Amino acid sequence: GSHMPTRKKFVAGNWKMNTTLAEAKALGAAVAKGVTDDRVTVAVFPPYPWLTAVGEVLKGSPVALGAQDVSSEKKGAFTGEVSPAMLLETGCKYALIGHSERRHIIGESETFINHKVHTALEEGLSVVLCMGETLAERERGLQERVFQRQVYAACAGLTDEQFGRIVIAYEPVWAIGTGKVATPEQAQEAHAFVRSKLRLLYGDKIADSTPIVYGGSVTPDNTVGLMSQPDVDGALVGGASLKADSFLAIVKAAG
Repeated sequence: GSHMPTRKKFVAGNWKMNTTLAEAKALGAAVAKGVTDDRVTVAVFPPYPWLTAVGEVLKGSPVALGAQDVSSEKKGAFTGEVSPAMLLETGCKYALIGHSERRHIIGESETFINHKVHTALEEGLSVVLCMGETLAERERGLQERVFQRQVYAACAGLTDEQFGRIVIAYEPVWAIGTGKVATPEQAQEAHAFVRSKLRLLYGDKIADSTPIVYGGSVTPDNTVGLMSQPDVDGALVGGASLKADSFLAIVKAAG
């Protein structure tokens, strides 16, 4: 159909388990200084211990704060967990959920990820939901089956209002930290398929308004090609987000 998408580009920097406190504050400050308008939604995801400090540095700037994970529980006897309410108090607007490193290295299940998505949204956070196939799955031609399972599982039971606070990040696992990047065509194909599943499950409004961003070895050089695709609505940036100039170049290329 002639769906007119009105999706704003979204670019997020996932710092992973990197930075000292001093580096985190300096990086946050440099990103805040470099993002002067809100043409592109920009967010940074520092490690848990630096959230409050980076939040202070971002105050008054258009750059949003996000956490790299969140508990599936609201409060209580869950040693080592961090609740959505705690994240909101540090100034977080977003939480990353289901990043492939947590799925494949930490062993998080689809059910657990769905539980986290519900808890985060109920408590008032917005969610960047990660999905993507492994190299073995792609080589066997199973990627569409994987996307379908991941969309169904992670989004089960969400209301329309909750869907308004979800960004989907497609990250082919074989492209994360490997320097291998999906071609713009591969990314477009994956994003279009995920959007078609959203359309089937949740209708046009949600399918057309949910941003689907690409992650996996994003650099200033490959951003323009990726962003020119009709269903690629931004980027989840790993390594290149640890240097303000390369991250800001990606933000600029997305806008």
